[in-house]
Amino acid sequence: MQSSVIGKIDKARQYAQERERVNITSLTATFQGNHRSHRLKYEDGKWSCSCSFFPNHGMCSHTVAFQRIAGPMLDQ
Repeated sequence: MQSSVIGKIDKARQYAQERERVNITSLTATFQGNHRSHRLKYEDGKWSCSCSFFPNHGMCSHTVAFQRIAGPMLDQ
């Protein structure tokens, strides 16, 4: 392997250990629930989910689960 590629791989390892370097400001994801898939969206610090529970409560099991997965990288 070229030394420049090895250097990039080493830098990537360092970055991966320093998760505070990454802040997710927007994303869309598909979350597979027990009965169907739901579309999650995170933008400008706000969540939305296509499930029927989210519109009335501003949260749901899908958004809370994803927050637990990606928590430290979300721009909050």
